[in-house]
Amino acid sequence: MLAVLREEVGMMRTFAANVPIVKETYAYDPGKWTVRQVIGHVTDAERVFSYRALCFSRSDATPLPAFDENAYVDHARFNDVPLAHLVEEFVLLRSANVKMFELLRDDQWTALGIANKHTISVRALAYVMAGHVRHHLNILRDRYTLPLEV
Repeated sequence: MLAVLREEVGMMRTFAANVPIVKETYAYDPGKWTVRQVIGHVTDAERVFSYRALCFSRSDATPLPAFDENAYVDHARFNDVPLAHLVEEFVLLRSANVKMFELLRDDQWTALGIANKHTISVRALAYVMAGHVRHHLNILRDRYTLPLEV
């Protein structure tokens, strides 16, 4: 799992290097997020998922709330930030998260917690983090017609 999480750092960097600046604020339909907003959302979600993993790995039994991804994007200023900066923020955050996961004991990987009214393990959260990035890179490739290898 850690290898997959690390691999996505390179995928995000390659993605950012191949998006023309004029496409960074492009949305494929009215009301849809721009490329910058998608990457900002991916980073917001990475933060939320990693906080959940941290809490549960530390045996914190406090149920954690859902987060409204649309409200987060609406209240961010992602369209004012160059894509390269947004991707670098993701890269730094993902790198820190990989370091956190590297230090977990086996029992911490299987620790459970409640998030968004659902029970989930730390291991499952790591898989969610990886799948979330690939899901959005696939959307960027398919719906935004950006040149991506996912």
